[in-house]
Amino acid sequence: MITFSDISEIKAAERAIEAARSYSAGIVDTVSQPLVVLNADLCVISANRSFYRAFSVKPGETVGRELGAINDRHLDVPALHGFLDQLRAGVTEIENYEIKVELPSSGWRSLLMNAREIRGKLLPERQILVAIEDVSERHRAAAALEAVRRQAERANLAKSRFLAAASHDLRQPLQTISLLQGVLAKKVDDASTLRLVAKLDETLGAMSSMLNTLLDINQLEAGIVEPEPVDFPINDLLEQLKTEFAYHTESSGLDWRVAPCSLIVNSDPRLLEQMIRNLLSNAVKYTKEGKLLLGCRRHGDRVRVEVWDTGTGIPEEQIQAIFEEFHQLDNPARERSRGLGLGLSIVQRLGELLAHPIDVRSRLGKGSVFSVEVPIAQRLADGSAQDEHPPAIRPIARTGAVLIIEDEPSVREMLELLFKSEGHTTAVASEGKVALALAARGVIRPDIIVADYNLPGGLNGLQVVAALRVTLNREIPVIILTGDISSQTMREIAQQGGVQLNKPVRAEELLRLIQSLLIPPYAPTHAPGRSQSVDAATSPPPLTVFVIDDDSDMRDMMREFLVAVGRPVEVFESGEAFLAAYRGDRKGCLIVDATLPGISGLQVLERLRNARHNLPSIMITGWGDISMAVEAMKAGAMDFIEKPVRHEDLLAAIDRAQKAAYDSTERSSRRQEAVTRLARLTERERAIMDLVVAGNANKEIAARLAISQRTVENHRAAVMTKTRTASLPDLVRLVVAAS
Repeated sequence: MITFSDISEIKAAERAIEAARSYSAGIVDTVSQPLVVLNADLCVISANRSFYRAFSVKPGETVGRELGAINDRHLDVPALHGFLDQLRAGVTEIENYEIKVELPSSGWRSLLMNAREIRGKLLPERQILVAIEDVSERHRAAAALEAVRRQAERANLAKSRFLAAASHDLRQPLQTISLLQGVLAKKVDDASTLRLVAKLDETLGAMSSMLNTLLDINQLEAGIVEPEPVDFPINDLLEQLKTEFAYHTESSGLDWRVAPCSLIVNSDPRLLEQMIRNLLSNAVKYTKEGKLLLGCRRHGDRVRVEVWDTGTGIPEEQIQAIFEEFHQLDNPARERSRGLGLGLSIVQRLGELLAHPIDVRSRLGKGSVFSVEVPIAQRLADGSAQDEHPPAIRPIARTGAVLIIEDEPSVREMLELLFKSEGHTTAVASEGKVALALAARGVIRPDIIVADYNLPGGLNGLQVVAALRVTLNREIPVIILTGDISSQTMREIAQQGGVQLNKPVRAEELLRLIQSLLIPPYAPTHAPGRSQSVDAATSPPPLTVFVIDDDSDMRDMMREFLVAVGRPVEVFESGEAFLAAYRGDRKGCLIVDATLPGISGLQVLERLRNARHNLPSIMITGWGDISMAVEAMKAGAMDFIEKPVRHEDLLAAIDRAQKAAYDSTERSSRRQEAVTRLARLTERERAIMDLVVAGNANKEIAARLAISQRTVENHRAAVMTKTRTASLPDLVRLVVAAS
């Protein structure tokens, strides 16, 4: 019996399936990425042409073999074993698993492995699709980009160092000329000579302005500019600028107008003034004829301080570029009479620091409008603002003994001549050792010290001043006069209690500052040795202050001061002597120098902590830095104070220590408060704060986090605001207290 069956449809279906299989295989073969299919035993079932080409193998050498066994086992590396072990354990999907292999045809390659299990009811067994991507060139490109970034960062740091060095070298002769101009202005009365002296003053002003812009940029990059916002009438600032720019606009033939404003704003007056002054200087520079207007417009709870000009205007495509450093319009020859092109860059950075948005509107050939948005204070001006400020009384000119420490002979001579012309007694020294010798011999007991920062002989200006204060056993106002604008120098000066002036300083400015500092010395609110009016039943007795310092003069001074304010005190010349005498049951406060011979101050704190002696401690040093502060506080110090120590600061630290000694909840409450204040920070702000506290500069933080320096500055300012800390040491104390 012969049976006939119609299989036409089956054949057609088989042909369709085969065509679909060929079609899909063709598509897979055209994929440039190597693909391979593994079975349940992780042996190769199939692969595309890109796979065979990439690994220089043929299908007969591949199918049925383990992936690591192909290509003479060049893929057989530990990293591939880890990848296959995951698949063997039943993992159905693996993404971006990187391995490194050395291939005969192309050398070392970085391969990114991705695996996904193929699911289907008709599949006889488990199958896994593996896609392989060669990312070697991507890594090389990333490495090249990182090298370029590091090179750019080095170039940027070199630029800052160059600007600092060049500024310092230029400021020295400028300082001599500036002081000479000030002396001449006081001595000559001939009209023609006075005009020449005035012209010299204008030239010095232009040169000083260019150097000061370099200083401003370095200060902002160093991250030491800290806003101090207060409420003040904006009209005070407008009137000041009105007077200041009257001469510039008149000499340029411009119609200069300032619209008065009765609002009270909240900002840092000094930094806001600098922003508006830079905008006005820019407007005068680019306005050949017409008008210049300074005024305010209120927008809700903010006021826009606007600068209008009828100058050349700015092309639309240049609006953003004008805020870049050293960018200038229409100055291809880089004429220095037109500045350095840093003014608007400083405005933008200060705006970000103060959270004052900046806006620009401009029409080419018609003029421009620059505006700064400033928050209005909670209380508005109501006509009584003037009553809050008593009328200015012309102060009586004071004279005093001024010690000048300056290694540049011409500057030293001009300073001495200037101060003597004002009736001051002077003594001069070319270096720190000479100044200390003058003080030791009693040649001068200075009421004020004017010192350069960079001095020969191994001691800088700050170190000399600290030594003089110890030698003379009293606080002495100090003016640090320097041409060094390096970031590190500015940070060191900013952390001390002196006043910094940057060369070249005008004679009038220096004399005014000296007058303001020649005030009666600090007097305590109660007589030494006499207790304040407190309830003896509720106030704990004053604790014993233990002082460890290897300097006998410092020990004697500390003992006399503490006894004078009614504090029991015991002094020790070494850490070993203190540890041998101290009993753990004694309540007190420890003041210890960080750098001691033998056992250091840090080691003393660590031994006290290991012995479980809960003795509140204050570390004092003349050589401290942020990392040492962190280390000291982790070792148990409550405070870290740098020399020269102000009496008020020392007493405040001792009072905090006394409270901690008698109140067991004091430390926990301080920790809770610190944790609460730090909790306000975002994750990014916290990361930047940790790097700041570790002692990293803004540039280093920007490089490490791969963000711009301006972003670091903005986050750093936000950290200080949110944590309510006024300085970097305050922030360190807060962070350590929370840990």
